[in-house]
Amino acid sequence: MHDDPRLQGLLRLFKASLRPPPGAGRMALALTMGLVTHAVFAVAVLAMIGAMFFGMSESFGTVPWPWAALANALLILQFPLAHSFFLTGRGGQWLARLVPGPHGKTLATTTYALIASIQLAALFLLWTPSGIVWWRAEGLVFWLICSAYAASWLLLIKASFDAGAEVQSGALGWMSLLGRIKPRFPDMPTLGLFRVIRQPIYVAFALTLWTVPTWTPDQLALAITLTAYCLLAPRLKERRFATRYGERFQRYREEVPYAVPRPRTLTRNADA
Repeated sequence: MHDDPRLQGLLRLFKASLRPPPGAGRMALALTMGLVTHAVFAVAVLAMIGAMFFGMSESFGTVPWPWAALANALLILQFPLAHSFFLTGRGGQWLARLVPGPHGKTLATTTYALIASIQLAALFLLWTPSGIVWWRAEGLVFWLICSAYAASWLLLIKASFDAGAEVQSGALGWMSLLGRIKPRFPDMPTLGLFRVIRQPIYVAFALTLWTVPTWTPDQLALAITLTAYCLLAPRLKERRFATRYGERFQRYREEVPYAVPRPRTLTRNADA
C-alpha cells in the first residue's frame, strides 16, 4: 500500500505543506525585532517623561543608601558610554554580531535602537530616589514650565524626524530586512531644524532635562551629566560626517552654528 504512487504523492504534498514558505524565518525575525524594539522604545520614552516630570523622585529603585549613589551614577554613565561606543567602528562590528545568523548587519540600526531603549528604560525605571525635593512649581509657574517641557519634547520629536525617523526609531534595519533590501541611510540632514543649528536632537534632549517642574539633587545630577554628553558627544558624530561627506559637510559647518542659533541664521530661514 505504501508503494502506491498516488499515496506517495499525497504524502509529499502533505510534507511540503508543513514546511514554512521561503523567507518566513527572515520575515518573522524582522517583524519580531521591530515589535520588540518599538515597544521597548515606547516604554523608555514614557518612563523618561514621567520620571523627569517628578524630578527623578518617583522611581522603582530600592538600593540602600549610600550605595544608591553609586548605583545611580552607574545608571547615568552606562547610557552615554555604550551609546557612543556602538557608533564607533568596533562597536558597529559588535552590533552586527549580536543578532545570530546572516542578518545581523542588516538589523544593526534596529539592534542599536533596542539597546539604547533598554538603557534609557533602566536609567529611569531603576533609579533610586534620594527622597529630597528642593522645589516644586505651583500655580501659573507650574503650567508655564509644563508648557516648556512639552515644547522641548516636541522639538526633540521634530528634530528626530528631520534627521530621519527610520534611523532614530530603529525602523530602518527591520524594514530593510523585511523588504530584502540593503539598509539605505538618509542623506546628511540639512533641512528643518538642521537649518538653524547642526545638533538640534542633542539640544532638544538637553532642554527636556532643564524644563521640569520638580527639582531634586537627583534631577540636577542627571541634567548636568547628560547635558555635558549632549554638548560633547556630537563632536564624535561630526568627525564621522566630515569623513563621510567631506567638503559638503565642511561648508555646512561653516554656515550653520553648532548648538546656539545665530540671529542671521534664524532670519534667513524665516525668509526662506
